[in-house]
Amino acid sequence: MKRLLKAGTAVAALALVLAGCGSTGSDNTGSGDDNAQAADYTVVAGKLTVCADVPYPPFEDFDDSTASGFTGFDVDLVQAIADRLDLELVMMDSDFDALQSGLVLTSDQCDMGASAITITEARKANIDFAEPYYDSLQSLLVKTSSGIASLDDLAGKTIGVQSGTTGKHFAEENAPASATLLDLPSDGDLWPALQAGQIDAILQDYPVNLAHVQADSNYAVVQQWTTDEQYGFAFPKGRRTELRQDVSQALQAMRDDGTYDTIYNRYFG
Repeated sequence: MKRLLKAGTAVAALALVLAGCGSTGSDNTGSGDDNAQAADYTVVAGKLTVCADVPYPPFEDFDDSTASGFTGFDVDLVQAIADRLDLELVMMDSDFDALQSGLVLTSDQCDMGASAITITEARKANIDFAEPYYDSLQSLLVKTSSGIASLDDLAGKTIGVQSGTTGKHFAEENAPASATLLDLPSDGDLWPALQAGQIDAILQDYPVNLAHVQADSNYAVVQQWTTDEQYGFAFPKGRRTELRQDVSQALQAMRDDGTYDTIYNRYFG
């Protein structure tokens, strides 16, 4: 705090005494700067707040038995990262569109997004990504009794897609012109819609569709497409740079020491 010096030798003398302790004052100013930087490292000091669109198994799902209340490949990865950064993991359920647009990140609702977010040039305009952590495919999920064997068979039928995703974009580019695309908020809406016969297929990331096949043999993935997609953890554009770098370094360390493979094999092995 700046102080105004009043006239008088006593006050002047006091000022000189304080000046003699000038190094302490200087350190306090530096500490203030450090505190400001620390405050921008995470939204809440000591915590890593992560937003995800849930459910989206096997990447994220609800699980009351875990400390965070969530489970999945992404969740296990960020838990391991939080442990390495000596931070407490806090998971928050979020709309995917708000994640991929960067809205929940720039508004400081969370530090980073971990929700099977494909790295694209369009998204890079609004958010920054850590190093890629997963390679994915697009796929088509149908009921085995439907007789549908490919995307071409969906002419005149309804395809479920998730809002704001690369799967939706792929369907827009490749589905038959007469097909109807039903845009729903999450896999938690798409899967029940397919089971209820409200849609004829789901076009989305392969691991998610595969999880449904593993849960119910009445459904099958009939087509896959290599789209050179990679997932990345998302951060607010131009901010939390140090945290983003630390997350990338933690990921690399986990690849080097086998932690990544252990988590990967837990879900995809």
